[in-house]
Amino acid sequence: MTFSQLGLDPVLLRNVEREGYTTPTPIQLQAIPPALAGRDLLGCAQTGTGKTAAFALPMLQRIDARAGDEPVLRGLVLTPTRELASQIGESLRVYGQGMDLDHTVIFGGVNEKPQMAALREGVDIVVATPGRLLDLLGQRALHLRDIEVFVLDEADRMLDMGFLPDVKRVIAQLPPKRQTLFFSATMPPDIRQLADRLLVSPAVVSVAPPATTAERITQHLYFVHPKAKPGLLVELLAKNPEMRHTLVFTRTKHGANRLVGQLEKAGIAAAAIHGNKSQNARDRAMGAFRTGQLRLLVATDIAARGIDVDGLSHVVNYDLPNVPETYVHRIGRTGRAGAEGIAISFCTDEERPYLASIEKLIRVKLERRGDVAAPPGLVETPEPARPAMGGARPGAGHGGGGHRGRRHRGGPRTQDERGRPHAR
Repeated sequence: MTFSQLGLDPVLLRNVEREGYTTPTPIQLQAIPPALAGRDLLGCAQTGTGKTAAFALPMLQRIDARAGDEPVLRGLVLTPTRELASQIGESLRVYGQGMDLDHTVIFGGVNEKPQMAALREGVDIVVATPGRLLDLLGQRALHLRDIEVFVLDEADRMLDMGFLPDVKRVIAQLPPKRQTLFFSATMPPDIRQLADRLLVSPAVVSVAPPATTAERITQHLYFVHPKAKPGLLVELLAKNPEMRHTLVFTRTKHGANRLVGQLEKAGIAAAAIHGNKSQNARDRAMGAFRTGQLRLLVATDIAARGIDVDGLSHVVNYDLPNVPETYVHRIGRTGRAGAEGIAISFCTDEERPYLASIEKLIRVKLERRGDVAAPPGLVETPEPARPAMGGARPGAGHGGGGHRGRRHRGGPRTQDERGRPHAR
């Protein structure tokens, strides 16, 4: 089946074809028809399956059919990270070219004034992260009483990041009569309960069992001494020129910064993105990585689902995640849209329980590639004993894309990196 058989508007079809898409992915094939018909939808699909188009295309078509001369906020997409919000905003811009619709993206970490200005000019769709959306709702910069299509994307990631209370506060401000499109890569009990409360007689779409990994991703494992991790990564990069586009995940922000310094000392250019980096710094690093100017990007799990890079060849779990579902999200950055990819994981003795949980969840035993001992000459020194609880320490003394403004038939407009509209 082709996109032309799904009942999409000719403008959307033209934009999809311009992007080189002819055959819908399974999630698009199953989700678009009921979404176009106005039904609620429960979509369970692993990352990289094309679900952004699965909700963006029907949302654009349904809202365009209702749009008048002035923008009215009828569509809301709620998503967990800035990177993912920006990615969805760009998809709406690409798919919606030629439609007289306005959208904007709002998230934290940047000046809120340009976002408020965009909202004042009027928009039909908002893509938002929960915290900044609640801030602007509290300032009466927007309201949600006219929302007709609500998309909750990456619901399980919202849970992982502690956003579920904020999500519920947003939902409480939505009108009861609306269409809800609910997407999640996994379905833990809390997310299933939320879906049951939100959705009315939904169409259920599941293109892969929850928490499975893409078949086209080859998964390798090294057991490694903690101090040998940097050297192993440098060795792999030197011996494998096919690792031309590699995303490396660390567990902490400090670990990401430290690894970038170690790689640069070894002559390997790298950049880190995490929550302590400014949005401009993250945008610069992502831009260089997407264009291939930067071979290696080191990230914490803030980027586990917000990165959509064509041709990402390898993902390295420098630190294994302590939440097994996160492993699925991380390695899903490669092997996207039918391509093949390789995921390499480093596992220390302390991380073996994490490995056991991951293999139990995905029902796959990772391919062992070898053991890497401590670097030569390393002398292990025991950690100093910690004082008993309550004792004094020795020597202790007494922190959008795509808005086009008012209705016009001119060329598309976008925003600069601080959110100010300008002509493309």
